[in-house]
Amino acid sequence: MTNLLVTGGAGFIGSNFLNYILEDGEDYNIVNLDKLTYAGNLENLTQIESKKNYHFIKGDIGNYELVNHIFEEFKIQKVINFAAETHVDRSILGSEVFFRTNVIGTNVLLEAAKRFSVEKFLQVSTDEVYGSLGNAGLFTEDTPISPNSPYSSSKASADLMAMSFYRTYGLPVVITRCSNNYGAYQFPEKLIPLMIINALNDKKLPVYGDGMNVRDWIYVIDHNKAVKLALEKGEAGQVYNVGASNEMPNIEIIKLILKRLGKSENLIEYVKDRPGHDRRYAIDSTKIQNELGWKPAFNFEEAIEKTIDWYLGNQVWWQRIISGEYQKYYQLQYEKRNS
Repeated sequence: MTNLLVTGGAGFIGSNFLNYILEDGEDYNIVNLDKLTYAGNLENLTQIESKKNYHFIKGDIGNYELVNHIFEEFKIQKVINFAAETHVDRSILGSEVFFRTNVIGTNVLLEAAKRFSVEKFLQVSTDEVYGSLGNAGLFTEDTPISPNSPYSSSKASADLMAMSFYRTYGLPVVITRCSNNYGAYQFPEKLIPLMIINALNDKKLPVYGDGMNVRDWIYVIDHNKAVKLALEKGEAGQVYNVGASNEMPNIEIIKLILKRLGKSENLIEYVKDRPGHDRRYAIDSTKIQNELGWKPAFNFEEAIEKTIDWYLGNQVWWQRIISGEYQKYYQLQYEKRNS
């Protein structure tokens, strides 16, 4: 059994990954280190929290003493770093926390991984580090990094630092860069859950600019299957782009959601575009498909339907988030046990 540290495992992508990897298998003894900031929700993990090979620790990846203790105590062999501040809008309002977590925190993890000679360090990144595309072309692993927001620049910084640990120290680093995710458990500030929840509440759906910003969308389960492959088979020193070739303008997704929910397009409200808003992202995932044998299993029409249905069927989950009640879960379920 491999001792695996997963950081940020209470967030959207991380919790989906843990639920997926622990659903049937006993191949990993997993430590989930999460600070439980506003987007970390332990209620995402109720189906696995009683498993003997799963351990949760509340803490900051930037905490040098805690991180080193975890590596030593649990004899960590592999690391997946999901932990990050991720919302572009929040990074525009205040960038410091993005660099503390995404850059300094990643450095603390890398130093510990080097010190304890881990077998693999997987840095989970984003296609946003590449910047913005024109009307044609795709991001490849050789596309120069050109971030345009404080968020994407912090992720680009972490990527460069991680790769420097491979080149300087021989640390077996692998980087994945994924397109926009959607699916269950996504925090309601992101586009798809925000639009679903606002529509259900008959609130206005804010759309930046003309709504024609294009993103390449991937179902979170497809992304996590790619992460698992990269962890197990990815070659040290390599970057793997992960995308499902589902390019769609934001406004088309919003109209699709409204149609599915039987709501009027009059709820759409165009607002001033955000600064530095990248126009188009699109991923070429040929490398991971050819070298690791990954390919997306879900088409967009199927997966967006599953996603909308999940939010319809789990209204208590997102209502608790909107009210802030979800943040009490750690205190009730974990602090109570230790008192």
